[in-house]
Amino acid sequence: MKSRLFIFSQYLLPHNLLSRMAGCIAECRVRWFKNAFTAWFAKRYEVNMSEALVEDLTAYEHFNAFFTRALKPGARPLDETPGAILCPADGAVSQLGPIEHGRIFQAKGHSFSVLELLGGDAALAAPFMGGDFATIYLSPKDYHRVHMPLAGTLREMVYVPGKLFSVNQTTAENVPELFARNERVVCLFDTERGPMAVVLVGAMIVASIETVWAGLVTPPKRELKTVRYDEAARAAIHLEKGAEMGRFKLGSTAVVLFGPDQIKWAQELGAGSPVRMGQGMGSPAQA
Repeated sequence: MKSRLFIFSQYLLPHNLLSRMAGCIAECRVRWFKNAFTAWFAKRYEVNMSEALVEDLTAYEHFNAFFTRALKPGARPLDETPGAILCPADGAVSQLGPIEHGRIFQAKGHSFSVLELLGGDAALAAPFMGGDFATIYLSPKDYHRVHMPLAGTLREMVYVPGKLFSVNQTTAENVPELFARNERVVCLFDTERGPMAVVLVGAMIVASIETVWAGLVTPPKRELKTVRYDEAARAAIHLEKGAEMGRFKLGSTAVVLFGPDQIKWAQELGAGSPVRMGQGMGSPAQA
């Protein structure tokens, strides 16, 4: 009954208004307020500040600076196994596996369309049909910067407007096409394993999504927007494996896509597996 009421409320709540309000709170610089709120959050979610580059909670200019905090050098060592596909973020595996019939498994009988996830462009979706996916959920306590699973050259970025349902196990099991309905930023790269998509999916009270090359990605009219990078621009937007590529200000979910016969996920990983940025999640399919 409780979960039913929660799901029902998700359809009624003013998603964008709540997210804008959360954004204002997260950017508040009033010292007593931001210190109290940050301290409460860190205690409530048992945030490990010993690994943060700045351990002092009061040193952050606002909550968002704390939430997107940098870590100490070496806090997230990268798997150095040749060809390793790295986990892009801290969190837990929501699902991972093959893309079948153009759809990605979500949870408990639900799936969503690759075509819709990538903004409805059939040309963008085509290389991933029959490929593989991994969905990583970032919890409130996690490190909220997203990094490159492989070295890649940016080819295209697509902002896809949408809803802002909460993202958790309950909504994944009860909201059809959840990740293809929420607001998201699709980042497409050319890599040694062919095309790779890293999709940053928003959620309720996610104040914003940023990338290292474009900053805040939220068009004023919240309309579908595609930015293509020509050869000259792409030379300047090449990111090495493990490099930061984006971040969530109040986090959500990252979905990684590869084409067919390119990679294989580590056998020990499955739904619910805890993961950390930089650990090996997979390897080349031929290995």
